[in-house]
Amino acid sequence: MSDCNHDCSSCGEACASRNPKSFLEKPHAQSTIRKVIGIVSGKGGVGKSMVSSMLAANFQKKGYHTAVMDADITGPSIPKAFGITEHAVGDEHAIYPVVTKSGIQIMSVNLLLDDITDPVIWRGPVIAGTVKQFWQDVVWTDVDYMFVDMPPGTGDVPLTVFQSIPVDGIVIVTSPQELVSLIVGKAVKMAQMMDIPIVGIIENMSYIECPDCGKHIEIFGKSHVDDVAGQYNIPVLGRIPMTQNIAAASDAGTVEDLENNWFADAIAAVEKIGK
Repeated sequence: MSDCNHDCSSCGEACASRNPKSFLEKPHAQSTIRKVIGIVSGKGGVGKSMVSSMLAANFQKKGYHTAVMDADITGPSIPKAFGITEHAVGDEHAIYPVVTKSGIQIMSVNLLLDDITDPVIWRGPVIAGTVKQFWQDVVWTDVDYMFVDMPPGTGDVPLTVFQSIPVDGIVIVTSPQELVSLIVGKAVKMAQMMDIPIVGIIENMSYIECPDCGKHIEIFGKSHVDDVAGQYNIPVLGRIPMTQNIAAASDAGTVEDLENNWFADAIAAVEKIGK
């Protein structure tokens, strides 16, 4: 680039001199993290936190050790989904994640605030630095799969995660509206620029099921996810319905108790990366 200042850490351009892996940071010396999966979207409100929580819960039920890093610093919701009310603790050596009742390790800025309703009014570099601290300063113990719940878009935090953390793949979360092609396209192209493998797409709020006849009703109109997946040659890993069960579990902090088979294909695809 003609106006390049040679500071790649603050730049998202895909130039010939950039090595996407050159800024990777080491985790805490006591951490063991085998695979990292980012949960992303080009826009907010599509259910990334729900997908992150439920993937972690499903993998934990299969006997893996899982963790969720809540990288959505200004809109954290992971602790609420798991019913966590206590604070994370630390000492001069490290910060320690809070562990859910089934053994999932959680770190979120809400676990560090005096009041969870306090807004996080920080500028981009501070927010990005906090995400790096979650990777470098937190002791993640014997984690098979870490799911990183990303904020929407392609800004500071996704760039920091992709540059600083060795992400093994991303799952793109979207919704059925026609806008999906634009949303998915941005996420796909950023992943390609940063040389991050794309595991596939999960469509959330895909349909509602008639309680009487079981018919799937597409309340947002015909889904476009198959067309978009074909356009970018990536698989559709699941279609998650709009149900009272999901909403109730998220509100009650009981996502670990929710029984479902919506993530079977996604689990298989992520396990394939693990192998």
